[in-house]
Amino acid sequence: MKTIAILFGAAALLAGCASAPPDRFYTLDSGGATPAPAAAAASPLYIEVLPVTIPAQVRRSQLVVTEGEGRVDLLEHHRWAGPLADEVGRALSLDLVTGLGALDVYRTPTPQGAAPYRIGTTVQRFESAPGAYALLDATWSLRKTGSDAVLACRSVFREEVGAGYEALVAGHRAALAKLAGAIGAALKRQEAGGSGC
Repeated sequence: MKTIAILFGAAALLAGCASAPPDRFYTLDSGGATPAPAAAAASPLYIEVLPVTIPAQVRRSQLVVTEGEGRVDLLEHHRWAGPLADEVGRALSLDLVTGLGALDVYRTPTPQGAAPYRIGTTVQRFESAPGAYALLDATWSLRKTGSDAVLACRSVFREEVGAGYEALVAGHRAALAKLAGAIGAALKRQEAGGSGC
C-alpha cells in the first residue's frame, strides 16, 4: 500500500513538472548584420563601449514588465540570455561596429598612437509594457582618448509594440539601434570637427 502511495505521489509530481511552461530566453543582439567597411585600413576607427549601467529594478535575469500604474511583474519563465547590462552593452557595441565600420577595443590593446572614442552609457529607464511599448531612456557620453572634451547627451526612444514578448524584445532592439545611431552620428560629427548631440 505504501509503495502504491509513493508511486501515485511520484506520478503527480511528474505530471506537475510536465505541465510547467518552458523557459524562454531572449537576447538584445540583432545579429546577422554586416559591418560597414572600415574608412581606411591604415587608420581604422576605434571605439571603447564601456560597461553599461542599468536601473536596479530591471537588473534581473527575468523580464520585468510594467502592468498598470506603479506595478511591475517578474516573468519567471521569460528570461534574458545573459545579465541585462551585458545584453544592452553588447547590442550597443555590435550596432556601433556595424554602423561605423569601427573596432570595439574595450579591454583590448590598441596600436601605438591610436585614440579610441570612449562611450559611456547609463540607462535611466528600461520599460517593457507588453502589447504597448518598449522604452529606453539613456544618458551617454563620448570622449576621445587624450582629450579633456566630453560630450554628454540624453536620448529617449519609445517603440510601439504588438502582442507577445518577442515583439517587446524586438521593440527594445529597435530602441537600442536608434541609440547607437545617435551616438554614431555624434561621433562622426566629432571626427569631422563638429560637435553636439
